[in-house]
Amino acid sequence: MQSIPFGRTGRMTTRIGFGAWAIGGTWGEVSVEDAKATLHAALDEGMTFIDTADVYGDGRSERIIREVLAERPGERPFVATKAGRRLSPHVAEGYTAANLESFIDRSLLNLGVERLDLVQLHCPPTPVYSDTEVFAALDAIKAKGKIADYGVSVETVEEARTAIRQPGVVSVQIIYNLFRMKPAELFFPEAKAKNVAIIARVPLASGLLTGKMTKDSQFAPDDHRSFNRNGEAFDKGETFSGVPFEVALEAVEELRPLVPAGATMAAFALRWILMEDAVTVVIPGAKSPAQARANAAAAAMPPLSPAVMEKAREIYTRLIAPHVAHLW
Repeated sequence: MQSIPFGRTGRMTTRIGFGAWAIGGTWGEVSVEDAKATLHAALDEGMTFIDTADVYGDGRSERIIREVLAERPGERPFVATKAGRRLSPHVAEGYTAANLESFIDRSLLNLGVERLDLVQLHCPPTPVYSDTEVFAALDAIKAKGKIADYGVSVETVEEARTAIRQPGVVSVQIIYNLFRMKPAELFFPEAKAKNVAIIARVPLASGLLTGKMTKDSQFAPDDHRSFNRNGEAFDKGETFSGVPFEVALEAVEELRPLVPAGATMAAFALRWILMEDAVTVVIPGAKSPAQARANAAAAAMPPLSPAVMEKAREIYTRLIAPHVAHLW
């Protein structure tokens, strides 16, 4: 599996990593045993990047990562976590130096380390991205040795563009997939110019781009695909990339003929993301070892043809963009 530099941090990462939201919570029940087996499978496939957050299962995801890594010899993978969503209410005024350091201290304990590889502000209110005091606080925490680097996770392209004006921001995590192409149009060139790493999240549009869902698909009550379709709990763009379910299913059927023979639609969707060289690492989630291995398989797929790339964009422009481009 190919490794590339993670922006200007001096670290390397495989281009496919492991998104650890699903093993934490709000994706239906996943036992601790299954969660650990899934992460082991991802690491066995060669993935060297893990993305988590302090609110995924109220620390459950971080603690599972700690337990799995304690069982594995050799070089430790790059572990990125996030902070900020523990605030209640989740308001810009809560992003104080004291609060940020308390969240980071908790993640240090959960992950069992003395220094976090990367902490990301977890989709904070928009004003936070331009608040120099917030980033000065992160610089001070970094100077104490508690974090190696910091970045941001964003909802919108404009938030991403604002964030990278802060000199200490080394990475941006943003939704980028076949249903969310806008980041490549303006933000990616700016990020490349500043050598900012890009983490592509929600790469399979909450499972839609696996091609396995139908209009009759059902989700557990504790699965965000059941309770957050209209943004009832958090930004609706996190669920199905903000695309109306029926419209997304129509687009999936139009994409299906583009999938290379012998490949899954999920692998195709991940390979499409990797065609963009501005993307450093893509972080699909998994709830089983089989899913983790299937995600890893995308790394070995050959490049997609210009004709396939053009047709995928045409489908997006016609069916999807009217629902998402103006919002994120």
